[in-house]
Amino acid sequence: MTDRETIRIYDDRADEYARVTASDAPDATLAAFIAALPKGAEVLDLGCGPGKSAGYMAAAGLRVDAWDASAGMVTLAARHPGVTARQADFDALTTENSFDGIWANFSLLHAPREDMPRHLAAIHRALRPGGLFHIGVKEGTGARRDKLGRLYTYYTEPEMTGLLRDAGFAPGPFTFGEDLGLDKVMARWFTVTAHA
Repeated sequence: MTDRETIRIYDDRADEYARVTASDAPDATLAAFIAALPKGAEVLDLGCGPGKSAGYMAAAGLRVDAWDASAGMVTLAARHPGVTARQADFDALTTENSFDGIWANFSLLHAPREDMPRHLAAIHRALRPGGLFHIGVKEGTGARRDKLGRLYTYYTEPEMTGLLRDAGFAPGPFTFGEDLGLDKVMARWFTVTAHA
């Protein structure tokens, strides 16, 4: 279920979020994700935010759909050449064998923990055999709202490994880091790219 308060905050602060997350070049994880996909691959940026990653993927020659539950974010994502942006939440993903890659970079962490197995199963179904799935989450335990009011569900590496395996994925290496978020708080995070 989509958390309405989280989406409202992203609608209200879409431009500010785009500035906070702006970068001149894709990071190593995104570059590796793009490089691992076949030329002209079909990809979905699930929870695309302002569409920065989707734009890099399109510029690299991938066919990119970008979805976000926030109308404000979809408006920004649609400005990137080659990106087809759509307002949609995680539960809108109901297709099978539709994508070569799905990029969910710090988006699924806004879903309630009890919904994560369902979302991962839907992502696995939507990927073609051998497809790539990238997920980024904040590291920790429990769930809580940040000082802006956004809902976050925190995960540990062992927990995410188990969730991915249960959904049929083979998790790849994890990358860990720490960054300052829109709420001006330093937070630990990790990402992993898994094979379907």
